[in-house]
Amino acid sequence: MKKETARVISQNRIADGIYSMWIETSAAKDAKPGQFIDVYVNDDSKLLPRPISICEVKENRLRIVYRVVGGGTKIMSSYQEGDEIKIIGPLGNGFSMRDGKAILVGGGIGIPPMVELAKQLSERNGKENVISVMGYRDELFLTEELEKYSTVVIATEDGSTGTKGTVVDALNENGVSGDVMYACGPIPMLKALKDWAKDIECQISLEERMACGIGACLACVCKTKEKDEHSNVCNKRICKDGPVFDAKEIDF
Repeated sequence: MKKETARVISQNRIADGIYSMWIETSAAKDAKPGQFIDVYVNDDSKLLPRPISICEVKENRLRIVYRVVGGGTKIMSSYQEGDEIKIIGPLGNGFSMRDGKAILVGGGIGIPPMVELAKQLSERNGKENVISVMGYRDELFLTEELEKYSTVVIATEDGSTGTKGTVVDALNENGVSGDVMYACGPIPMLKALKDWAKDIECQISLEERMACGIGACLACVCKTKEKDEHSNVCNKRICKDGPVFDAKEIDF
């Protein structure tokens, strides 16, 4: 992988602190659902890239949806059409698509990677075999995109839309069932989903702060049940071995 100078096609704010950016890049042709790109900001004081999951892919363009949480993403949110942006990608291992009825679960900023996954699963197995269960704090985003490719079930913390509570509450309240689960979001959510989906295959995408993004620095590791060949201990590199894992591999 080498750093590439891509071009911003468009950017807009889609919710409070949430931005959507379309980028023209050669990385789009190889991108798969669940992978991410490393974004370098135009500020010499910020040496490390920001890992951002891939939301959608269209020909030579890809979309990232991210939350402004610090100085780097604040700079990213100022980019406009025509601006150059340095990236590396696509990085990591994405989701493995299966036949049968799929349950997609996203929480917070773990929702964006579900869009491209829902699109490709609906093309593979039919929209009727894809159900998206999305968890929000309050304000919704990307629901219209997900509704194109799946049946959408919503959970909100305040109960303003859908089920009041967690995505697990929404799964139970709506009697959701399926053959395989794909999930991305905060660790407590993924841990609960691992327990909920114990009788079906469950692929989870882990969110983590990263440094190099290519598996060299061992800054982003998760505890696993098997030894990693690279480090010879019971962990794996989220950026290189993941970010998607079989839930049974991960020791929360």
